[in-house]
Amino acid sequence: MSANEQADVVVVGLGPGGEYVAGTLADAGLDVVGVEAELVGGECPYWACVPSKMMIRAGNLLAEAGRVSALAGEAVVTPDWGRVARRIRGEATDDWNDQVAADRLTAKGGRLVRGTGRLAGPRRVTVGDRTWEAQRGVVLATGTRPRIPPVPGLEVTPFWTNRDAMAAKELPASMLVLGGGAIGVELAQVYARFTCAVTVIEGQDRLLSQEEPEAGDLAAEVLRADGVTVLTGARVRQVSHDGTEFTIRLEGDGEPLRAERLLVATGRHADLAALAVDTVGLDPTAGAVHTDGQMRAGEGLWAVGDITGQGAFTHVSMYQAQIAVQDILGQPGPDADYRALPRVTFTDPEIGAVGLTEQQARERGLRVRTSVLTIASSTRGWIHGPGNEGFIKLVEDADRGVLIGATSAGPAGGEVLYGLNVAVHAEVPVHRLQHMIYTYPTFHRTVEAALGALR
Repeated sequence: MSANEQADVVVVGLGPGGEYVAGTLADAGLDVVGVEAELVGGECPYWACVPSKMMIRAGNLLAEAGRVSALAGEAVVTPDWGRVARRIRGEATDDWNDQVAADRLTAKGGRLVRGTGRLAGPRRVTVGDRTWEAQRGVVLATGTRPRIPPVPGLEVTPFWTNRDAMAAKELPASMLVLGGGAIGVELAQVYARFTCAVTVIEGQDRLLSQEEPEAGDLAAEVLRADGVTVLTGARVRQVSHDGTEFTIRLEGDGEPLRAERLLVATGRHADLAALAVDTVGLDPTAGAVHTDGQMRAGEGLWAVGDITGQGAFTHVSMYQAQIAVQDILGQPGPDADYRALPRVTFTDPEIGAVGLTEQQARERGLRVRTSVLTIASSTRGWIHGPGNEGFIKLVEDADRGVLIGATSAGPAGGEVLYGLNVAVHAEVPVHRLQHMIYTYPTFHRTVEAALGALR
C-alpha cells in the first residue's frame, strides 16, 4: 500500500470557486481534501468584493448627503474614518468567518488542510511533508496575487496593496494610487470622499483602459469632481520613502509627487511556478492555466477562477466551479461561454459592461453599429438630478442584428447591466429588443432610446 494519503479529489485553494467545488463534491459523497494557506473564502470576502463595496457604500452615502445638503445650503460633517472602518470590518471578523467557512466544509464531509499546496505529478499534491493521491483528480483554484511593477525603489518601500487599503484603521492625509483600473479608481474615490488628498497615476492614455473610452472619461470626470488628481499617460521613473512620506518621480521634467501613502493597484497575476505545474507538463512561466470548455487543464486536472485568465471576478470563478463540478461528477453540461462576460466598476456612478467593446469588435473584423446616450437625457436621469452622470453604449453586430457588447454607466449601472447581459448572452435580435415594453420612469429605459439611436 502506498504511504501517501488518499482522497477522491484535492482542491488547491479555497477561494469562492475552490470552496464551492470542495463543498459541493463533498456533499455529493466524494472524499475531498481542501487545501488553503490563508483564509477559507479567499480574497473576495476579506479584502476585495465585500469590504470594498461596504466602504464604497459609506462613501456614496456621504456624497449623496453632500448633494442634498448643497441644495439646502448646509454643510456636511465627514464621519470619522476609524469608526466607519470598524463598523465595516468588525472585530476579529476575518477569523470568525474563516472558521465558519472551514466548519461548513467539514460538515459536508470534506477535510481541510492548512498550508501551501503544490503539485507533485499527475493527481498528486504535497502540503509540507504530506502528500495526497487524488483518485479522480486535482482542482487548481489558487487565484492571483497583486502584480508589483519593476519600478526602481518600489520594492523596498512600505507601499500598500488592496489588502492594506481595506484594513486601514486610520485615514491618511494623502495617498498616491498607482494604477487606474477598477481597484485603483474605486479606492481612490472612497478615500477622497473621506477627505484624503488622492492622486491617481495611470500609464495608459485613460482610466479603465480595458473598457470603452467613454467609461474612462466618465471615471476621470467623477474622480476629479471628488477632488482627485488624475494623471494619465504618466510613467513612473522612481519611488522612494523617507520614513514619513512617499516620493514618486515621473518620466519627464515634472515636479515629484509626494504623499503619506502609496497604493499599488496595477493588476494581478498567477504564480504558476509556486504551484509546480511543470510536474504535470504545464508551463510554469505562463500567465494562466489554459483549460478546455469543461475546465480541464489535463488528465485528472481542472482549474477554476482567476488562475484561468478569464477575468479576475468572483462570478467567473463560481461559474467555472459549477462546470468543473459537473464534469468531475460525470454530469454532461455545456462548455464555458465567455461571450457575455459581465463586469462592474463600483464607482459612483457604477460602470457596468458586458461582451465586446467597440474597438474589440472592430479588431475582429465585425461590421458594427453603435450608439451612446447619456442617463441625464432620460426622464429618470432628469428626476435624479445631482449624481446622474452616466450613459448607455451599445455595440451591435450589424450583419447578424444582435448586440455583442454594451456599457451601462449610471447611479444603478451594475443593475441595469442585467438586461443587457441577457440580450448579449441570448443573442436576442435587436429588432425584438426595440419592440419590448420598457418601464417608465426607470434608468433602464435609456436602453430603449439607445437601441433606436444605433448607427
